[in-house]
Amino acid sequence: MYDPIPAPAAAARLDAAIDRALAEKRIVGTVVLVARDGDVVHRRAAGLADREAGRPMTEDAIFLLASVAKPIVTAAAMRLVERGLLRLDEPVTRWLPDFRPRTTAGTAPTITPHHLLTHTAGLSYDFMEPEDSPYRRLGVSSGLDRPGPSLGENLRRLAAAPLLYPPGTAWGYSLSIDVLGAVIAEAAGVPLPEAVRRLVGNPLAMADTDFAVADPARLVAHYGDGTPEPVRMGEEQVVAFNGAAVTFAPRRLFDPRAYPSGGAGMAGTAGDVLKLLDVLHARGDFLERETVRRMTSLQVGPEARTLGPGWGFGYGGAVLADPAAAATPQSPGTMQWSGAYGHSWFVDPVLGLTVVALTNTTFEGMAGAFATDVRDAVYGTGR
Repeated sequence: MYDPIPAPAAAARLDAAIDRALAEKRIVGTVVLVARDGDVVHRRAAGLADREAGRPMTEDAIFLLASVAKPIVTAAAMRLVERGLLRLDEPVTRWLPDFRPRTTAGTAPTITPHHLLTHTAGLSYDFMEPEDSPYRRLGVSSGLDRPGPSLGENLRRLAAAPLLYPPGTAWGYSLSIDVLGAVIAEAAGVPLPEAVRRLVGNPLAMADTDFAVADPARLVAHYGDGTPEPVRMGEEQVVAFNGAAVTFAPRRLFDPRAYPSGGAGMAGTAGDVLKLLDVLHARGDFLERETVRRMTSLQVGPEARTLGPGWGFGYGGAVLADPAAAATPQSPGTMQWSGAYGHSWFVDPVLGLTVVALTNTTFEGMAGAFATDVRDAVYGTGR
């Protein structure tokens, strides 16, 4: 039997995992929150928000969220579905008539919001494609890099690149939530930032989370993996990940030319993220129970190996189908995802757990030992 938080031993393990990551200089700073049945049972702000300035991390620190924006924007889309303003099976061209990417055979298949939500639309990211790929030649923005194209222009470039596969036939992480953001704006009749505020931010009192930085004084400095310690990011920083070179522009949200990226363009606090994720336990009336069930169900099966063996995908994150195959102590049905600026989160519906771990260190906080150590500490496994 696992010994999850709030047991004192588990809390001590979690603090030890955080302290070890800081002592080994794998991360610079972090905010970790653990909630059980809706109540925060462990909280820790540790390390430095700005190493060079000696500014300590605080629980209300603001982080660039990267892909932690995706479940927030997904929730906005599902609220529109509940209101009858969006259907998951309708063609995206209802809202974006010029978004008609073609297959390599030259056909223009139907793409739906369901395909966008599940990353099965046949799209990709520039940093996941070869140097000579259409994404690179066309200058498709990831929503993380230096501002340039408007949202409309980026969608035009994206639509000019051939689909990697026919929609619905495979899974591939992609810019689909950026496309979904444009759909949300059209369906809601207001720009995406205002739509997300009305549909998600205001109802959940997420005062510090938006497509802009609510309080620049609380924004953390962001770092990339490095030896002997993480490297502070400059105006534009390339960080290697799994053989890819990902370009970051940490000041992007301060540039009026930056389009609102539904998949990567928000900033916010750990506390606000926790408010959104706790909705996935189907408590309260923010989302209907059927909506939560759809979001947390396997929309894409484990054969897609979205996070490796045993993981499929729902609406907003990966869903655990087979804990043994995934080699994880998490319960079946756990939803999990991460953010490239150094974040991880998961929601375990069986144990009523919600865990948010935001760091200011790319990519260790997302895909390094830190995320695994936090998980194992909560469950009482690992070191």
